[in-house]
Amino acid sequence: MLAGFHSPPMKILLASTLVLGAFIFSGCGDKEEGKAGKARYALVAPSVSNFWEICKKGGEDAAKELGVESELITPSSITDQKAKLEDLLSKGIDGISMAVADPENQTGFINEVAGRVPLITFDTDAPDSARKVFIGIDNYEAGWLAGDLVKEAAPEGGEVVIFVGNISQLNSRQRRQGLIDNLVGREKDSSRYDAPGQVVTGEKYTVLDTLLDGVDAPKAKANTADALTKYENLAVMVGLFDYNAPQIVEELKQANKVGQVKVVSFDEQSATLAAIKEGIIYGTVVQNPYEYGYQSIKVLHALKNGDTSMIPESGVIEIPARIIRKDNVEEFEKDLNAKLGK
Repeated sequence: MLAGFHSPPMKILLASTLVLGAFIFSGCGDKEEGKAGKARYALVAPSVSNFWEICKKGGEDAAKELGVESELITPSSITDQKAKLEDLLSKGIDGISMAVADPENQTGFINEVAGRVPLITFDTDAPDSARKVFIGIDNYEAGWLAGDLVKEAAPEGGEVVIFVGNISQLNSRQRRQGLIDNLVGREKDSSRYDAPGQVVTGEKYTVLDTLLDGVDAPKAKANTADALTKYENLAVMVGLFDYNAPQIVEELKQANKVGQVKVVSFDEQSATLAAIKEGIIYGTVVQNPYEYGYQSIKVLHALKNGDTSMIPESGVIEIPARIIRKDNVEEFEKDLNAKLGK
């Protein structure tokens, strides 16, 4: 408990919670109309990252085409994400697309939101919820692609350590499992799960560890330093979140170990693309956040108008993942900058 902070009596706390819930889900609150009465839609991320700025641009471009409004919400935590969703509802938002931070614990709340407005998911899903559709990559397959990059970077095999913010999100858990299964020579099975902390060994590659940083860049960098100290024969470091590989690169430079350890990444931070050009990062598996934002607004506007034709039977609009290496990084960056108006 924080110093100076005292919990209110349970009866008062319960009553306050019930009143707040009644307010949020009863339709009370002043509806914020968009400019000239335009429909308003929100893209709700799970955290703050440059990745979401690309998504924002896709949403804005779709909104411009449709004559509606799109905004990006970037919470600081799961609790903050919930609070921001409640705020959107109280102000009468017309539809929400959200990246789910913790599907196991958020599904009940997601269902409540979906009972009020059209709700879809992007980037990371809550498949057991009432969301209308998920827009994103197949994260298990994307992890498998990362495994292909590890094999290219270190064809002789060796020891591998994985770096990621958390494994509560479905996308991170699936990426990690696809990577491991590829490296140790298993048949594909997206339902498989190797718990962190156990060594997984195949014929050529051994996954020694998965280091979690709580989506904190300084902690990610510290994890890199710890791994370099602990594992002297480390062959490859794999970063599963967009900030992981840039932190790995910084630590490798400071430790004068660039080239001694290969690096494989996810996503397209500018630092990642620069490191691929330098040859420090071997390659990265990219999504298409621009398309996530663009398709989200298109789908939400259709749903608001009673049109479900964009929703496939599978409940998933798959946007394929791609591999970026030194041979195609310049072309990829040029296309990305054009989308962002740079």
